[in-house]
Amino acid sequence: MQAQVKDICRLLETHYPLHIAEKWDNVGLQLGSYLNPVRRVVISLDLNQEVLDQAIDQEADLIITHHPFFFNPIKNINCDTTQGKLISQLIKHDISLYAAHTNLDSASQGLNQYLAEKLNLKNIQLLTQTYSEPLYKLVVYVPGQDEAAVRNALSSAGAGHLGSYSHCTFRSKGIGTFLPQPGSQPYIGKQGVLEEVEEIRLETIVPQNLLTEVLVQMQTAHPYEEPAYDVYLLYNQGEYYSPGRIGHLATAVSLLEFCEHVKTVLQLDSLRVVGNYSDKVQKIAVVSGAGTSFIPAARAAHCDLLLTGDLKYHEAREAEACGLAIVDAGHQGTEQVMPGMVADLLQESSRRAGFELDIVPVMVSTCIKSI
Repeated sequence: MQAQVKDICRLLETHYPLHIAEKWDNVGLQLGSYLNPVRRVVISLDLNQEVLDQAIDQEADLIITHHPFFFNPIKNINCDTTQGKLISQLIKHDISLYAAHTNLDSASQGLNQYLAEKLNLKNIQLLTQTYSEPLYKLVVYVPGQDEAAVRNALSSAGAGHLGSYSHCTFRSKGIGTFLPQPGSQPYIGKQGVLEEVEEIRLETIVPQNLLTEVLVQMQTAHPYEEPAYDVYLLYNQGEYYSPGRIGHLATAVSLLEFCEHVKTVLQLDSLRVVGNYSDKVQKIAVVSGAGTSFIPAARAAHCDLLLTGDLKYHEAREAEACGLAIVDAGHQGTEQVMPGMVADLLQESSRRAGFELDIVPVMVSTCIKSI
């Protein structure tokens, strides 16, 4: 089945909801049309001429980046500038552009969770709780013989998750009434005749980021021309999100040993380090990109070490003074796994959705080099 840009956006936003991005961020579709067909997708950390040239050579229809190309408002498009040249080429070649940034960092299966797992950390938890997902109660009324089909559609779309349990619903019997009007095509009954039908009241819980898709799947599976359903906003707290993660190594190791582990896992030649190489570390905080603002949170959580990027001198002194080791693997170093991670997720999601999609992860060259 042929996918459109809107379909890829929906697949991405199911896993990386836009509303969990930081307020200062600019995520989602950056350029293009939601209705454009998509056959090939290029995924990269950034958009630059190197990436765009590859996308053009690959005849890509969509580029997905981690860092937003349009971060600050633009007042004009000057095609003599680097930014203007890229914009004009995107439009000329009809390539759409999408960014998943801090929403991808914080998502439950996002970049920091992925990093923590790649580092073989155990008992992974949130470093902070920065956002709680709103929850909704969905109630739909359905004939008894069709209840299972609707219930399965809801569950398959992600409704009914409570902690470690899925497919959570409640149903009760009742009598529904309706009078089909002229122009209607009733599944049960006839026009102009008041009907009383034994129906099931089916209830479940839905997180905000899945609500639209759950309603679409419910209406697709429901036999009625006009399904009756209610949506209630709940006071219950949904899933929490945070840019950072905390986890434990299986056994304590020296800071030097952990550094070698990081270099191996992230395929890096060098790191910047705060702390004594011989000190033991086991409880690790992970914040990809520029995460030194989480030094206080890492200390409050009694972490031994913070793995992040973009460390500044006075931040290093702050960490040193409070006994927190820091491994600065670089902004790019902690995020360069993003293209492969998103490619794997999108490949599986598109396959399950029935879309024929060619996905190409692209590694950008390192702009800051060690010599």
